[in-house]
Amino acid sequence: MDLDIKKDLTSNWFKLLQDAFCNDIVELENNKTKFKSTAWKRNQNKDEGGGEYRILKDGKVFDKIGVNFSKVYGKFPKKFQKNILGANKDPRFWASGISVVMHMKNPLIPAMHFNTRFISTTQQWFGGGMDVTPSRKDLIEKKEFHQSLKKMCNRHNKTYYKKYKKWCDEYFYLPHRKEPRGIGGIFFDYKNDNFEKDFEFVRDVGVTFQSLFNKIIRKKLKKKWTSYDKELQYIKRGRYAEFNLLYDRGTKFGLQTGGNVEGILMSLPPLAKWK
Repeated sequence: MDLDIKKDLTSNWFKLLQDAFCNDIVELENNKTKFKSTAWKRNQNKDEGGGEYRILKDGKVFDKIGVNFSKVYGKFPKKFQKNILGANKDPRFWASGISVVMHMKNPLIPAMHFNTRFISTTQQWFGGGMDVTPSRKDLIEKKEFHQSLKKMCNRHNKTYYKKYKKWCDEYFYLPHRKEPRGIGGIFFDYKNDNFEKDFEFVRDVGVTFQSLFNKIIRKKLKKKWTSYDKELQYIKRGRYAEFNLLYDRGTKFGLQTGGNVEGILMSLPPLAKWK
């Protein structure tokens, strides 16, 4: 398949997914709160792509949620080329993706994160995943979440769930705290087995996340919570911020490639605490 067709297919899908997620989120807010949308360019002086990030704050359901779409291209700075697959001899790249971070008003509903992307240098690959970060343990929710992910992965390859769950557990871990960020999920990168099959899997990851966030939120939307529950959420958000600023690969990639800073840092919670 022609590379330009691959780029069109993937970026169009990510944009479509942004619209679909935002429609569901506004519906969860009973259409009373809207996203603030910001379009941005990677380079103001020449065409190197850009994107759109949408942020909704202070809703009845969401304290803050960001849904970011990007499609950027250009050349990696020399100091980063050796760290990027396929960019050592040719610094040109193209990348598109969608990322979502949800911070909830109700502390009994976990924070949720999702992203998928397609990157092209002299090589091409998919990456992404999803994970959930509760501030209160809910073993039933954890079991159902992972069962859904396993079922989705098995539709494509019976080895995916175990492999991508392990990758997620190892990736979303805070070494300085010696603790995981949340209850895990799936994480994959450098996925380039077969474009058609890989893209089918990536689309299923997106549709599955849409189904899961609707299910998880609606189940706990009206559950009563206490000020103590909220304090626990603020502490957990501190851990979330630590991970994203210190270790997150997507944050580093976005900043290194001249991405929009506000869009990249949209993942940070509106309010967090440390003991």
